[in-house]
Amino acid sequence: MTTPDHQPPAPDPAYKDRVYRSPSGIAGGVLLLAIVGWLGIDALVTGEGRTPWVALATLLVLVPLVAAFTVRPAVYANEQRLRVRNPFRVITLPWGTVETFRSGYSNEVFDTAGTKYQVWAVPVSLRARKRAARKEAKGARTDAPGARRTRSPHPAPVAEGPVRAQGDQIIDELRELLEARGKDPRAQGEVSLRWAYEVMAPAAAGAVLLAILLSFG
Repeated sequence: MTTPDHQPPAPDPAYKDRVYRSPSGIAGGVLLLAIVGWLGIDALVTGEGRTPWVALATLLVLVPLVAAFTVRPAVYANEQRLRVRNPFRVITLPWGTVETFRSGYSNEVFDTAGTKYQVWAVPVSLRARKRAARKEAKGARTDAPGARRTRSPHPAPVAEGPVRAQGDQIIDELRELLEARGKDPRAQGEVSLRWAYEVMAPAAAGAVLLAILLSFG
């Protein structure tokens, strides 16, 4: 039995990961995988001679690579660390090792040693940025003194703060997490890298098989 003066320490709360992915990338990847699978399976079933073997090797090469660049990329962020799952690597960065994020023609994260890692799951869309800039400019003109306002029966909700493209909004959220958690003792550690052998091994095997088949053709 514990007294009020000697309460047991509260366990650290379990924080769920925030997961960021590219919906358009996933949709495009699923479509490509469906096309590749349909053509490959058709060649396996109806092909003659070495065609089924060529189709099998091609599937071994294409399916992992298409999935790696479209469906696989994701970013997982919680109170302790950032985990970036790219096509061929998984990078885990405790917040204490993250120096900054940079968003130009691609989104990137830098660790305190100056190493750069691209964030594949959060692509930069210049079109979305231009669309957001036009929307923000339109809102500024509407809010300007003397601007004519029309009354609508169903007014659209007004966004708080500047209008941002979705990818830029995600990077803003990650910057906020970095600012809030970067100095936390529980968010310290070392950067770890893991190669995605589950993607690389079948693709390499398929490439070797395809090269053998084509060289002895």
